[in-house]
Amino acid sequence: MARLRRPYLAGCPQHIIQRGNNREACFLADDDCASYLRYLEDAANGYEVAIHAFVLMTNHVHLLATPANKDGISRMMQALGRRYVQYFNHTYQRTGTLWEGRYKSTLVDSETYLFTVYRYIELNPVRANMVKHASQYIWSSYQYNGAGRTISLITPHPEYVALGDNHAERQSAYRDLFKGRMPQWELQSIRDATNRAWVLGSEQFKRNFESKTGRPAHPRQRDGDRKSSHWRNQRLWPH
Repeated sequence: MARLRRPYLAGCPQHIIQRGNNREACFLADDDCASYLRYLEDAANGYEVAIHAFVLMTNHVHLLATPANKDGISRMMQALGRRYVQYFNHTYQRTGTLWEGRYKSTLVDSETYLFTVYRYIELNPVRANMVKHASQYIWSSYQYNGAGRTISLITPHPEYVALGDNHAERQSAYRDLFKGRMPQWELQSIRDATNRAWVLGSEQFKRNFESKTGRPAHPRQRDGDRKSSHWRNQRLWPH
């Protein structure tokens, strides 16, 4: 089966995941995380990609980003990958690949799923039992979005800006989003869409995407279980 091209719509953010090869660690020290974020900022600026959210886990990375053009994210990830791998291999006297093949990504409907993806990204350390609250994890954009720390890498999404009239109000409204746990169906829908390159959004958003791009936004329903007698009867005896 041909591999789906990554989804893209002008002005729409994307959720990106990149994992270490064989799920091995790609960050071994704080200096590694700091270097990665510095290289990410350089690449994002160079290819006109706005970074809204991120988290650096031990063996993978999540980003929420909006590119200014169709190739922005792919070029950013290529440049970032090359530079960080050179740094990592030199630092730890190793050779070979660091990342697990291509990064994965999905298009995010800003009106219905944007803050769900923000939460999904920044709650990763909590779900991994690394911290009790997102504010306790320093290698995450929650430090900017919820705690008010200056992070030059971050470009607030317009929906985040609309949370309040000033940064303090936005932080307060944003912190309210982190009360309670995310339901399992939300977690699974984000994972499925990102890993399979489907679109994460409302049905209307998906139809709009398909009409503009000619690319399917989600899996097509099949006729049914081909082994079932009901399916065979429907095929053999149409009515």
